[in-house]
Amino acid sequence: MGNAALLLRQAGHEVLGADKGIYPPMSDVLRDAGIEVLEGYDAARLESLRPDLVVIGNAMSRGNVEVEWMLDTRTLRFTSLPALLHEQVLSKRRNIVIAGTHGKTTTTALTAFLLRENGRDPGFLIGGVPQDPPTGTHLGTETDPFVIEGDEYDSAFFDKRSKFIHYAPHVAVLNNLEFDHADIFRDLADIQRTFRHLCRIVPRSGWIVANGDDLNLHALGECAWTRTVQVGVGEGNDLRIVDFQESPDGATFQLVWRGKLWAEVKWSLPGLFNARNAAMAACAAMLAMLPPRKHNAADLASGAVDPHGNDEDQVNQYLTNTSATGALSLAPLSRFRGVKRRQEILHASEALTVIEDFGHHPTALAETLLSLRARFPGQTLTAVFEPRSNTARTRVLQAGFSRALAEADEVYIGAVDRPGKLSDEERFDGAAVVEHLGTQDIDAWSFASSAALLEQLERATLTGPVEPRVVVFFSNGSFDGIIAAYAKSAAGK
Repeated sequence: MGNAALLLRQAGHEVLGADKGIYPPMSDVLRDAGIEVLEGYDAARLESLRPDLVVIGNAMSRGNVEVEWMLDTRTLRFTSLPALLHEQVLSKRRNIVIAGTHGKTTTTALTAFLLRENGRDPGFLIGGVPQDPPTGTHLGTETDPFVIEGDEYDSAFFDKRSKFIHYAPHVAVLNNLEFDHADIFRDLADIQRTFRHLCRIVPRSGWIVANGDDLNLHALGECAWTRTVQVGVGEGNDLRIVDFQESPDGATFQLVWRGKLWAEVKWSLPGLFNARNAAMAACAAMLAMLPPRKHNAADLASGAVDPHGNDEDQVNQYLTNTSATGALSLAPLSRFRGVKRRQEILHASEALTVIEDFGHHPTALAETLLSLRARFPGQTLTAVFEPRSNTARTRVLQAGFSRALAEADEVYIGAVDRPGKLSDEERFDGAAVVEHLGTQDIDAWSFASSAALLEQLERATLTGPVEPRVVVFFSNGSFDGIIAAYAKSAAGK
């Protein structure tokens, strides 16, 4: 919602918003752009403002005072965020839609970054605060692609379709697929259903870029109506990630297109998961740069010509011949700095590294912790986890979190967010996770408050002689401000 507000401001609209619990970094970005964010919700205030259009985020539901007033009075037009984006921006563009359970924000930023670094002026909407590109939103040129993060979460309380169904993909990137969002989807099959719907609206002149190593994506079946490129580590992929290595100096890998080397990459981002993000982004950016074939409309409608033309030769030329006109250079990847709150280093010294990560799914936590082992060999790895997302707050993925957190040497588990809205049987049980970790000789603690967690963490890691340590915070929210507080204490030590 924040970056959409920035995008519409760039398009010339007057924009303001309302929210509860506003916190950085997005609050700072909005303020700097001159967009006021009002604290809380007030029907009388909304009536006095009388905006031309109200965009209702999917966090709003029946019972919200402003929602109820609009439904009662019918005096203001309202819409969902995805519908607004389609109407105002996406219906006119060749869109790259980045979907998947993990890595959407980083892959969206990577795709936009690569296009910009290769001389194009793409539009983009990134669901976070990237360091590259230097902004999360840009309208770009209508003749260039628009890159958008394709969230599978629902659009609004009055539109339960996934957001990405509104986004008119020309290139759909399927990064990975796991069960998540238990408040929206019944099971994995339910999520696969909505991803099939996304694939069905890719035109025959478009592309699907899929993680060829992901069995849950394989289960979607073939998409015979369009073109598909498989990306991954395995032998059967069109674009392969080869010879991935990681050390304290960074990560290196090769990208190989059907047996031919495309690029050798050395960069600072951690983990095989980010190498995969880079491969998906590079492939999507390259495909979006291919000039569209021009055919007579009547011939296309009759099926007399193939709208794809000679695409195989064209793709091979772009991927394997760096002198080809319009070929995509991947050299800029060495300069890519990532996205704030995605494995972001807040403090670094010889004795202590403090990292903030947006991780809120077991797979994301496990992959990050494994990467940190390679980056910081021999150091104590401390994981601090806040069960905050609508799924992480419950027991649905509790066993997965127990396995993931076992990759750390010691674990601090924060209080469950909004605990009163869940029954004892539904609520994530931090004490049970601590007990399970104890059976594997992993020191772990759970806390009823963030303040108590911070106090013990500072006492254990910032006082007296300590061994070299990495402390990584996992939360998709503010964690009651303790991440910034701990980093500040570490810097002053």
